[in-house]
Amino acid sequence: MLHGYIPANRFLPYLSWTDIATLEDKANTVIVLPTGAIEQHGPHLPCAVDSVISSGVVGHALARLPAEIPAYAIPPITYGKSDEHLHFPGTLTLTGETLLHTILEIGESLYRAGFRKFLMVNGHGGQPQPLQMAMRELRLRHGDMIIIMQDTFKVPNCAESFMDEKERQMAMHAGHAETALMLALAPDTVQMEKAVANYPPAFPCPTLSSTRPMAAWASYDFGPSGVIGDPLPSTPEQGEAILESLAISWAQVITEVHQMTWVTRAEPAWGKGQWQGKVLDQNDAASLLQPR
Repeated sequence: MLHGYIPANRFLPYLSWTDIATLEDKANTVIVLPTGAIEQHGPHLPCAVDSVISSGVVGHALARLPAEIPAYAIPPITYGKSDEHLHFPGTLTLTGETLLHTILEIGESLYRAGFRKFLMVNGHGGQPQPLQMAMRELRLRHGDMIIIMQDTFKVPNCAESFMDEKERQMAMHAGHAETALMLALAPDTVQMEKAVANYPPAFPCPTLSSTRPMAAWASYDFGPSGVIGDPLPSTPEQGEAILESLAISWAQVITEVHQMTWVTRAEPAWGKGQWQGKVLDQNDAASLLQPR
């Protein structure tokens, strides 16, 4: 079924339009969008890693929520801006502009339906910038909307407790944490016998960084494997622990977003005419459902 890792009762597309129109307190209902990518992750992992991890973490977080916290996931964006991995077959990439406009149009659809809290959980490190640009534009269009984007691992979790210092400082792609999580979420897709370790050279401008590169890079710049890190020590048990810690933190985030208030602004900074038409609301749904 379409919901994948998301609990079916927390998957917005499984509701009818009348169900959605009559939801209570839509303004404080949190809509969660996992964003990922389809791109190479070395010879040992599938190209779906970023999409699997963001969706899996969101699903496990939603499963932990108390029933009284109103939150729903919408289908993940499984294609991302992955041009840094274009040298490798299997990478399917959008342009940054396409991704930006996809987020804008999803956000407009949510706003039109009455939702005012939109949370993105991003699984791909190559695309925060277009997501952030879309967030800002949505906020300028709608001063009563809260839009938040954060990377999957940028909440408290235990991943680094399993890593040595080099992995903590240098790993960026298909390394220890991603491999462990995939062993927990989709073990049949992992081929550990093909796993290799590979790191970039230390960055030769130590005033900016002596570890991860600060210059623009593509994954092939660091060798033909596509790996930037060391997946070899990863285990399913580590993956389960990392997944649990991420799910606990993201469930807390969703709860806090549901409860939070934020600065509101009544007038839009700009708008587009095609978003201004009538949308059937709770009163329309109630009228339709009256006995005849």
